[in-house]
Amino acid sequence: MKYGLFLGCNISFNRPDVEVAMRCIFPALGVELDDLAGQSCCPTWGTMPSIDVVGWCAVAARNLALGEEKGIDLMTACNSCYGSLNEARHKMLTNPEIHRKVNEILATIGKKYEGKAKCRHVAWVLYKDVGLEKIKESIKYTLDGITIAVQPGCHFLWPSEIYPDKEEDPFNPVVLRELCEALGAEAPYYSKLIDCCGMGALRSTDPEKSFILVKEKMECIKEEIDADLIVTSCSSCLIQLDDAQERLRKEGKLNFSIPVLHYVQLLAICMGFDPEKVAGICVTPRDEIIKRILENKR
Repeated sequence: MKYGLFLGCNISFNRPDVEVAMRCIFPALGVELDDLAGQSCCPTWGTMPSIDVVGWCAVAARNLALGEEKGIDLMTACNSCYGSLNEARHKMLTNPEIHRKVNEILATIGKKYEGKAKCRHVAWVLYKDVGLEKIKESIKYTLDGITIAVQPGCHFLWPSEIYPDKEEDPFNPVVLRELCEALGAEAPYYSKLIDCCGMGALRSTDPEKSFILVKEKMECIKEEIDADLIVTSCSSCLIQLDDAQERLRKEGKLNFSIPVLHYVQLLAICMGFDPEKVAGICVTPRDEIIKRILENKR
């Protein structure tokens, strides 16, 4: 089992500990990683497709071609990359004229994209390819007694019809919840589970509205399930929920905090990897929840 590790911009520049976590857990679980030398921004679909659809598809196709040349799919821990690469692929496969123009552009750098390689999400690779039983067998620390609020994120769920993997019901997603439960945690449903975190274009254009979404989600989590930890499968959600709640507290708009981890970081900690290396970057403190996890040795 081999995948091209597609990092994207957020992980590389803002949360490199997520990359460290992936490089720890996947080889230990029997998944070989290829570094995809020469990869670039996905590019983000919040901006470029609005300006130049063919250009967007060409950049995405160049990244996908790096895997296609090696006969492997890409894998990412960023929902935005997952969405952008797969939607660009769908756009090309359903529009021959766009596909033709993209390959004309790629030909200038000696490349071609046939549409075979796709982008998988780390959560789906863990859920379907590695499997819950192998994950359960791999951990040294359990999450017994810990309640988790999951944040799948928008682009993990939609547009589901163009994704290589999809939830049976995107309005009641179970994949991330079951991945957390495999570590021994409780991961109950809450009413704002599928709500947007407010990252992306909204935070760039209207940060105050963006932070309102965080405040409403945080208050819902606290009131409905009183979670010990928020776990997401998206690097953008990770940054937003970790950073924005601290800003809200400083402004007196939130009077509690809940630590946030990407699922690959949480799994790496449970597998026994150094928390400082795999989850050392944060705004909202994680020390107490990590201490609790490390007290639950199997």
